[in-house]
Amino acid sequence: MKNSLLASVGLAILRIGASAMMLTHGFPKFQKLISGDFQFANPIGIGESPSLFLTVIGEFIAPIMIIVGYKTRIATIPTILTMLVAAFIVHRADAFGQKELALLYAVVFTAVFLVGPGKYSVDKR
Repeated sequence: MKNSLLASVGLAILRIGASAMMLTHGFPKFQKLISGDFQFANPIGIGESPSLFLTVIGEFIAPIMIIVGYKTRIATIPTILTMLVAAFIVHRADAFGQKELALLYAVVFTAVFLVGPGKYSVDKR
């Protein structure tokens, strides 16, 4: 029972903490989007506006869903993909230190995808 409780609390801390930190990257992009400034990188060749929109989903909308634990496994997918694009396309020519944060986020959100949101989530209610 104690291990189960600790695992549930640990997973909630991982899920909520990583998502809250991701919001610090996504919120400025969200503000940019709602202000009508669509200038953004075009790392996968779909255009600046669609790239910004998808990044806002991955770095702002999905992390909010992950924090509350709503459709958590589905919500981790855009975040993981956004971080993989950041690491392997946006920072492809950079040193590992520039890719490390995006890779760390990708690893954390992949773990959340695999194990689910845990006991303390809307999904489990």
